[in-house]
Amino acid sequence: MMTETESFIQLKKDNVIRIGIKDSQGNDTGKYISFDLEDITLPLKLNDCESMHHRNIMDLKKRFVIIDKKEDVKGKKILSLKEEEKLKALNEYYKNEMKALDLFIGEGKTQMLLDLMGRNPYYSMYEDISEMLAPILPKLKMNADSIKKQIINKYGKNNDSEVLK
Repeated sequence: MMTETESFIQLKKDNVIRIGIKDSQGNDTGKYISFDLEDITLPLKLNDCESMHHRNIMDLKKRFVIIDKKEDVKGKKILSLKEEEKLKALNEYYKNEMKALDLFIGEGKTQMLLDLMGRNPYYSMYEDISEMLAPILPKLKMNADSIKKQIINKYGKNNDSEVLK
C-alpha cells in the first residue's frame, strides 16, 4: 500500500489502436484487439505470421502424403488408422495456425475470436481472420512509415542522415 510520501507515475497509451469486435449480428461484444502503432516489430510479426502459415500448409500436405502411402487398417473404434492420423495432423495444423495468428494479433486473441464466432479451429480460419483484419492493415503500414519519418526528422539532421533513409 502506498504512503503519502510515495509518488505515482502515470502510464501513457499513446498510439495504441483498439479494434472493437462485433458479433455476426453487428452487436458490440465488448472485446477488442489492440496494436501498438509505434511497435516497429509489427510488420516483422506480420511477415513471420504469413511465413508460419505457409509452412503449416506445406507441413500438413507432407503429412497427408505420408499417411496416404500407408496401408489403411481398421482402427480401434469407428475411424480407420489413416483417418485417425489425418485428424491428428489436422489438429496439430490448427494449433500451429493459431500460434501464427497469435504472433500478430496477440496471445490468446485467435481463441477469443473463435469463441466469439462460436467455432472451434477450422481449416480456413487463417484466411477468414486475415480477411477480417485486412481493413486495418493499411493503417498499421501508414503508421510504420510515419514512425520512420519521425526518426529521420529527429535524428537525421547530421551528416549521417543517409543511414536512416
